[in-house]
Amino acid sequence: MKVKKTIILISVILVAIFVTTLTFGSFSAQAADKVYRLKIQSAYPRGDLSMELLKDFASTANSMSKGRIKIQVFADPELVPAEQLFEATQKGTLDMLHAVAAMWGGILPIGEVEFGLPYAYNLPGEPDVFTAGKQIHDLFYNTGYVDLLRGEYAKQGLYWLDVHSYGPIFTMATKKITTCDDMKGLKIRVEGSWADYYNALGARGTYISGMEAYMGLKLGTIDASQWDVSAITGLNWHEVAPYWLMGGQNDVVVGHILFNMKSWDALPDDLKKVMTDAAEDYFNKLLKIYVGELKKVDDLVKAGKVIKSEIDAACDRKHEEAALALWDKIGQRDPAAAKAIGIIKDWRKTLK
Repeated sequence: MKVKKTIILISVILVAIFVTTLTFGSFSAQAADKVYRLKIQSAYPRGDLSMELLKDFASTANSMSKGRIKIQVFADPELVPAEQLFEATQKGTLDMLHAVAAMWGGILPIGEVEFGLPYAYNLPGEPDVFTAGKQIHDLFYNTGYVDLLRGEYAKQGLYWLDVHSYGPIFTMATKKITTCDDMKGLKIRVEGSWADYYNALGARGTYISGMEAYMGLKLGTIDASQWDVSAITGLNWHEVAPYWLMGGQNDVVVGHILFNMKSWDALPDDLKKVMTDAAEDYFNKLLKIYVGELKKVDDLVKAGKVIKSEIDAACDRKHEEAALALWDKIGQRDPAAAKAIGIIKDWRKTLK
């Protein structure tokens, strides 16, 4: 009798193991076969280089994941206005957003710092796009900056995926500017704390959508506007604002991709790595594209269609003084912003 019960018990255990293994294998196969459909929207309109290259980012993620990640790409304002991207991604209306962090500076003061406070990414010498991009990449990933940023965005239900460079800031103006007196009263379209920066210099910092900037420059609603090289090669602002402001700018415009945290957590670890690798690929491809775009600008300068407008040394010093005062002001907004500014100050001491 005992032998029979033992045989029955062993049989039951073996069947249970078989069913469990079969079920687990089925679930594993289903997980491996599951397709994750994601939506990303940029804060930038069609014609902006970084927005257009998001199609390549999506293609790379699809290829690396062997078809398990499919990303739909949208431009501003195809699903939501740029100003609503943060909230839409928090709520899961979008899985990802593509923008500059200054747009969320009122929610996270560290966003102002991340984007690049005036002069923060003003680098010594005249670095090319690759050198400048690598320096910024090293700042983010080799100083603990990324961990700080991810911690702050996590509090908002978002995962900070990457940093990428849009090349140097381009500020295009409708008139030539060589002294700080030339700036007085000018209406300059900027993002975030750059409005306070130009206010301190006697200009008037303001914000309108990049979609509206061309017409604003044409009609005189604004006198100058800040963007990356796409201002010229993609959005054609030089047609109505041919003067390229030189001095008081940053050599890198920093952007990022933010993930809805639930969408991020839903991805298996191997697909999280795919997204990270696709973002790194995007970073490198952007740099290559911007090298070519800057050469186009050089050709337009030679043709007289873009006119360099370099500020004098006295005005440049005033820009730096205004920037450093602004750093202190923003550092007082919260501990994370202060810590980020401290990281940048320490990093700048290492630059040559």
